[in-house]
Amino acid sequence: MLYTLVDPHVGHEVAYNRWYERDHYYEGCMVGPHLFAGSRWVATREMKDMRFPVGRGEICDPTDKGSYVAIYWVQEGKHDEHFGWGLTKVQWIYQNDRGFQERTHAHTVLYEEPWSFYRDDDPVPIELALDHRYPALASVALDRAEGVSVEDLNAFLTGTALPALMGADSKVASMVSWVPVIREDDLTDGAPMDLGTKGGGHERSHQLFFLEDDPKAVWDQFHAYADAVNASGLAEVVFAGPFLATSVGTDKYTDQLW
Repeated sequence: MLYTLVDPHVGHEVAYNRWYERDHYYEGCMVGPHLFAGSRWVATREMKDMRFPVGRGEICDPTDKGSYVAIYWVQEGKHDEHFGWGLTKVQWIYQNDRGFQERTHAHTVLYEEPWSFYRDDDPVPIELALDHRYPALASVALDRAEGVSVEDLNAFLTGTALPALMGADSKVASMVSWVPVIREDDLTDGAPMDLGTKGGGHERSHQLFFLEDDPKAVWDQFHAYADAVNASGLAEVVFAGPFLATSVGTDKYTDQLW
C-alpha cells in the first residue's frame, strides 16, 4: 500500500484538489505497473477535530495536520517494480513542471503484509474495497507493547476487540491491517519533497476501517475500541482519525479544511 496524507497550502485548496484528482492521481500513480486500485479521502475541520489521542505526533504532527489522504493497492510481489517506477516518475514530474509546490506532506509511507477482518460472512473483499466507494474511512495506528508477540496481539484483536467493534449491526464493514516498509534502501528516498512523519517500527500496525455511515455515527465505537486495546496492555493506539470519501470531479469539501 501507498498511504499519502497531504495538506494543500491555504488559498490553494481548489487548485490542489484539481491537480491531484485530474492529473497526479493518474500520471503519478494509477498508470504505473502493478498498481490496481486507488481512492481519495478528505478530513474536513470537523473530521480533524475528532482525531485522538491529541499530541502524539505519530502519524501527523501536529495531530490535525493532513487534509487529503490517497490510498493505493499494489499487487503482492510487485512492490519493488511499482515503487521503483514511482520514484523515477515523481522525479520526472517535478523536473518537467508537472508537480504542485503549494502542498505539504504529513505522512507518506509504504506499507506491506496486510491481513483483513470482516463483519460479514460474504464481504466485499479488501482487494475491492477502494472500488466499492464506501462513504467513509477510519485510519487507526497502534504500537505493540515491548515483549508482546504479533501472534498474541492479533489473537486479541480478532478474538475480542474487532468483534466488539464490528458486530452484526455495526456500520464498520471491514478492516485491513498493514505494517510499514522498513528497509535501508527505502524507495521513498530521493523524493523531491519532505514526506512527513515516518511509518514507525516493526511494532506498528496501521489499520484501515471501511465505514458504511458518517464517522460521527460510529466514532464512540472507535473510542471504545481504542480503550480496549490500551487496557489490554498488548498495544497502544497512537492515532485514530476519520475521513470522508471525496466527491470525484467536484470541489466539495475544499472550503471546509480549516
